Amino acid sequence: MGLELVGRKLGMTQIFNDAGERVPVTVVAAGPCRVICKKTPQTDGYSAVQLGFEEAREKKLSAAQRGHLAKAGSSPLRHLFEVRLSEKELEALEVGQELDAGLFSEGQRIDVSGRSKGSGFSGVVKRHGYATARATHGTHEFFRHGGAMAAGTYPGRIHPGKKMAGQHGNRRVTTVGLRVEKVDAEKGLIYVRGAIPGHRRGLVRIRTSVRGA
Repeated sequence: MGLELVGRKLGMTQIFNDAGERVPVTVVAAGPCRVICKKTPQTDGYSAVQLGFEEAREKKLSAAQRGHLAKAGSSPLRHLFEVRLSEKELEALEVGQELDAGLFSEGQRIDVSGRSKGSGFSGVVKRHGYATARATHGTHEFFRHGGAMAAGTYPGRIHPGKKMAGQHGNRRVTTVGLRVEKVDAEKGLIYVRGAIPGHRRGLVRIRTSVRGA
C-alpha cells in the first residue's frame, strides 16, 4: 500500500543527467491532490483516503458533489479518486491536506497507470501481431485475415477469449518500475524516464513501485 497522486501527462522531452547523458523523459504535472475524506474500518469496513484533483467550475458539478466537497471545506474539484492505505498511513493524513510532486524523489522507482491510446476497431494483425498471409503464389483478397480458427472436428467452435479483431487500445495500462529522473516540486512536475501510458493531457495515477527500488 502507499499514497498515489493523479496528474496529467504533458508530453515527452529530453534532459541531461549529472553524467552528461541524454535521457528521454515524460513530463507529468502531478497534483496537487487534496484530502477530501478518510475511510476507516470502523465506519466503512476498510481503510482508504479519498483525494480530489483539478479545480473545476461549480456549475459543472452535481448538487451531491458540491455538498460532498463543501463538507470537507474544499473548493469544487473535477476528479475524485480513492487510495487504499493501512490504518497507520491513514492516521498521518488530515482532511484538507494537499499532496504534491514532493511526495516523490529523484531516483525513486514508480508505477504509472493510465488509459492507453485507442485505435478503434482493428484487425488481428495490428491488434494481436498475427502474421500476414504470403503475398504471392495464388493468395488474393486474404492478406491480413486471421485464417482458420475452428477445427472441422472437435471442438468445432470458437472458444471464448480467442484473439480476434475488435477494440484496440483505450484500456487501463500500468507500466511498472519506471525511474524518476527529476522532480520540480515548485512547478509540480515529475520527469519520468521513458514512456508512460496515454495521450497528451491524459490523466495518470502515480504510486511507489510494487517492485521496490
